Amino acid sequence: MADFPNSEYDLKKVRMAGDMIIGDLKWTGESESQIREAFHIANNWREAHAFPMRSIRGSLRWYMHYRDINGVTVARLKRMHAIRRKLTRSGIKLHQLQDLGGCRAILQSVQDVQTLVGIMRECRHELRRESDYIANPKADGYRSHHLMFNYHGRGDRKAFDGKRVEVQIRTRLQHAWATAVESVGLFLGEYLKGGLGNENWLRLFKLMSAEFAMFEGCSEPPDVPAHDERCAEIIALDKALEANKNLDKLSHAVRFTDVSVSPREKPTYYLIVYDNATNEITVESYFVPKSAMASYGSAEFFDNKTGGDTKNVVLVEADKVDQLKEAYPNYFGDVQLFRQQLRNIVKGVGIREYTMKPQEHVAPRPGENADLTWLRRRIRWTEVDYSNRVNRPRQSPIRVWKGR
Repeated sequence: MADFPNSEYDLKKVRMAGDMIIGDLKWTGESESQIREAFHIANNWREAHAFPMRSIRGSLRWYMHYRDINGVTVARLKRMHAIRRKLTRSGIKLHQLQDLGGCRAILQSVQDVQTLVGIMRECRHELRRESDYIANPKADGYRSHHLMFNYHGRGDRKAFDGKRVEVQIRTRLQHAWATAVESVGLFLGEYLKGGLGNENWLRLFKLMSAEFAMFEGCSEPPDVPAHDERCAEIIALDKALEANKNLDKLSHAVRFTDVSVSPREKPTYYLIVYDNATNEITVESYFVPKSAMASYGSAEFFDNKTGGDTKNVVLVEADKVDQLKEAYPNYFGDVQLFRQQLRNIVKGVGIREYTMKPQEHVAPRPGENADLTWLRRRIRWTEVDYSNRVNRPRQSPIRVWKGR
């Protein structure tokens, strides 16, 4: 428990910090210390959700194993840029955000989603609210089932009581759609996820969502044409956007590392940094939560100060490094499942069945490398070894790659 930070400030200071970090910050000699303090408080409040997030993700994993549900689970602390944008657009306060800690389960089928949702409703944490975007898709086509929890602990863990964590449970097909939207938006420099940007791409994604929903036997997004008509429109949009060609370009680098990690030194957190200007991705692994979170705040500092979004930074909790690509393909430009289904529609064969890699329940042998066969493209690698540095948080070497 000592490895996990908890909130050091009362809600009044958290609210004041949230109010200060939104909008156009004026970094002057007089204001800099106040702004830095506001970000320190905001980061601390976000970090206080790390243990509740990990505990709830543990519940997801246990229930999936108990019911033999195949899938992947990960968790992440919300990006500060996304926090600031949400506070600005929604008008709510920092302490009211429900997804500072977020867990995600990616499953094989809608039936698995329904089973896991039903089990999680009965878990010991307080279910505040849920949104079934599978039964009732959003207007843009987004589909997933969200559960919002208040963490409820026991013993010394009660210090984290009340922290809010959002759980997203979805099928792999729904996940492929959502991450393709984010990936295309990332490369276009547009907030497609928020419904802003190229209208043709937004329309294509909505129509594809309807096709996915029909394939899964679920409700289709509102205001979409019938199957034959929308397929004709998808084919026209694919041609106008050169969508298949451009989606293929996004798959620029999807292999992480082949570094062997001993089971005793198994990292839990991975800091992913995607540079929007250079298309460079770095991934750094951490063993200690506090060290990981300190690096998270440092990596975000430049964008916090400039108000820009030069880098997409996210801190992910995962069991294995090869789950990063499965859960966050948007950072790696991996949109192959979505692209393949789009190609099937363009060719007139419709959505096809797909398979999902079974979840491993057996720990790898000591020193065994992960099975990572993610990329067959040229990658530029650099490695930095911190082993000789003093007072450096213990971590594995950084691997950097740049796509063509």
